[in-house]
Amino acid sequence: MSKRLVSAQYAAGDEVRWVIALIISITAWRLLVADLLPVMRDEAYYFDWAGRLAWGYFDHPPAVALLGLGVVIEPGSTLAARLGAVLFGSAALLVLWRLYRASGLRAGNGLLLALILSVATAPGLVAGVITTPDSVLLLCWPLALHEALRALQGQRRRWLTAGLATGLGLLGKYSMVMIGPVFLWALVRADPRALRTPWPYLGGLLALLVCSPNLLWNAQNDWLTLRFQFGHGFSTDSGPIRLAADALPAVTGAQAYAREQPTPMDVGERLSSLGGFIGEQLLFWGLVLVPIGIAVWRAGRRAYQRADEGSGQGSDERPTWHFFWRVGWFPSWRLGGVGGGIKPESEPELDRTISTLDPAAVSLLGAAALVPLGLFALVALGSEVEANWAAPYLIGAVPFVALLLRRGFDGGVDGGVDGGVAAWALAAAAGNLILISVYVLYAVTAFPPLPDAAGRVLRESHGFAELADYSARLPEPVIADRYQFAAMLNFYQPQLAVSQWPGITRPSEYGRGRIAPLPNPQALRQTGFWLLTRKFSPPEITGFDAVETRSLYSCPDGRFTVIDVSATWDASGCDEPINGWRLYRYRVDAMH
Repeated sequence: MSKRLVSAQYAAGDEVRWVIALIISITAWRLLVADLLPVMRDEAYYFDWAGRLAWGYFDHPPAVALLGLGVVIEPGSTLAARLGAVLFGSAALLVLWRLYRASGLRAGNGLLLALILSVATAPGLVAGVITTPDSVLLLCWPLALHEALRALQGQRRRWLTAGLATGLGLLGKYSMVMIGPVFLWALVRADPRALRTPWPYLGGLLALLVCSPNLLWNAQNDWLTLRFQFGHGFSTDSGPIRLAADALPAVTGAQAYAREQPTPMDVGERLSSLGGFIGEQLLFWGLVLVPIGIAVWRAGRRAYQRADEGSGQGSDERPTWHFFWRVGWFPSWRLGGVGGGIKPESEPELDRTISTLDPAAVSLLGAAALVPLGLFALVALGSEVEANWAAPYLIGAVPFVALLLRRGFDGGVDGGVDGGVAAWALAAAAGNLILISVYVLYAVTAFPPLPDAAGRVLRESHGFAELADYSARLPEPVIADRYQFAAMLNFYQPQLAVSQWPGITRPSEYGRGRIAPLPNPQALRQTGFWLLTRKFSPPEITGFDAVETRSLYSCPDGRFTVIDVSATWDASGCDEPINGWRLYRYRVDAMH
């Protein structure tokens, strides 16, 4: 056995050990956070789906409900409820390892740095803890990319497994459809002859077959999920949505829900929306933005100096824009030669930076980064975009960033794990982990004090367990005005089976009467009911009168205060309550 072969085997063994150590460490951190962090409101909503599995739901396709099956085993346990998300997060790390390795990265050449960066971004840290449809997407997206890359590298039958992964991703979140243009671009660039074979098309058919149960469910339910998502994602009117809950007594007056009609943006609003979207995508990197910025500067500076040496001209003879043209080295030209074949003058620098990657991987991963960013940048020009919608771009961008960091700092000289200068990026990644950990501590203890803008995590979770315990002691049934409140009460006290009264806030899956029974108007006329809301005056419900008010408050020190009248926040007993609610008791209107 040659020394080179033995050395390669030892290197492969070291790589596996490093990867396993990383996965175990991150999974242990995620398990700890999953146990400590109180359940979030949207999470509780998805966990409520887990008790009533179906092929579709009002808001999303069905896969996210499977992640929450732990609530069936141990109701009220945040750790049990989040085990699905933790497992999917660990599986995603394994898939990312295989994807980046197949792309050409190795332990001494950017692989471990890429893996660390993938979990050091905000979505990478959160997706393996908080249960959302993104938990499914961020596993199926790299899995589909891995299979597509293998197909582009010659194993064309792997388009079938790429289609399978795509179909599974569509069952998690419809934005998985973005991978279609990614595949097409990579095929045209890296393996156009494959378009004359049946495999890519069979893969597409398999994706449709896998997600067809959800499409059939939509067809049988007035295209409910697709219409909601289309209207929500593109701020368009997708028509009236009819639900079983509409048969309940109507809410009238100022408190009645009216869907806000989309209005056209002016130029300033469009630019502001686009700028906000770009800023949010950059902030996903957190502290890693610092070494990225330094690496970009150094890479551009080297390219500038080399070009000057080759041309014999001084740098002071160059206009300012010329420098930034060279710094803009991201391999977009490699993805299609846009611009009439013009290539940046820093092409040699670019070649040295990405030469580690397989050419097919450059096309595939580059498109996987640019398609989500480009699509939602266009959407941001016309409507509001949530930051997480484009998060899959990080999976494609990470290998390029890892190579940029290594080359931008040390010129590509290996040393230690992924180059000696990787300590800069590792320190930034560790800083991100520490910041998220501090935020988790804040969510659990309300300490250390943070600005009000950071208090959403407290408002999402604090005091709901006590609120559910109090509601369980009330003799009359409790109904919520919004789906998040119903979900939180059902998570902590499943026997309450709280539903949502329609016509006060936006509709939800509760309006279908499947995950919780709809209120029975005849029974409510006999017993009356309590309506849980944040509104400071009781909504007007046809046939019922509000006859009693109770004010409830959750304080940072854990105190839960109930006042048997309508009271201001000052009556909470603490300087600044985190949450406040109203319980209005309704009785049948004597006139009815």
